[in-house]
Amino acid sequence: MRHAWIVSLLACTLPGLAVAQTQALNLMPMPAKAQVGTGQLPIGQSFSVVLTRAKNQRLKNAVGRFRDEVSRRTGMPLATEAANPANPTLTVEVEHAGKEIPELGEDESYNLNISPAGAKLTAATDLGAMHGLQTFLQLVATTPEGFAVPSITVQDQPRFPWRGLLIDVSRHFIPLDVIKRNLDGMAAVKMNVFHWLLSDDQGFRVESKTFPKLQELGSDGLYFSQDQIRELIAYASERGIGS
Repeated sequence: MRHAWIVSLLACTLPGLAVAQTQALNLMPMPAKAQVGTGQLPIGQSFSVVLTRAKNQRLKNAVGRFRDEVSRRTGMPLATEAANPANPTLTVEVEHAGKEIPELGEDESYNLNISPAGAKLTAATDLGAMHGLQTFLQLVATTPEGFAVPSITVQDQPRFPWRGLLIDVSRHFIPLDVIKRNLDGMAAVKMNVFHWLLSDDQGFRVESKTFPKLQELGSDGLYFSQDQIRELIAYASERGIGS
């Protein structure tokens, strides 16, 4: 009885917890509002995504990664173009592009509506749209009828504007591909600020054109070139992460 009382209390005090418990939604983080409907939207080889209104390259690339991830999770090859653009599985409508390098305070909200007939994702910026795509991915599940997402209405925006992760490579060098995997993980859970500690007493991990002995003597040969740093900043920006 005591345990039941505690669960009831948590459901009342933690946003989204009651929805998560009753509907078993595997979402991280839980959206601001989520209302589960009736039925589900099947995910088959005809699954398609169509962009309307703002179609900047960052959003196009995000949709491409999204489509690849749906294919990877389901094991089904998906066409890159919709067979019927007038009736896609998922429509993504964005008002305008966000800043090239994401900044705090940008509108990251989105609305996602899924029904057995189709899904629509609307957002003010491509940043919000990318968050909505991650929510859709998290909803993909195996059912007795095959892969599907539940009918649901999601209205979401970040609870905190600054959602960051620090990676310290000065004390322990971390290869570029490993950092990129961490950025992919950040994007999956809608984090938006990457902190990169490149130098400290234990190591100097960034190439200096003016004082090259800094990295030559302070890194054991393990440091990032300026081109690699530009590459990683661009990689993060593509995923809606500022640095």
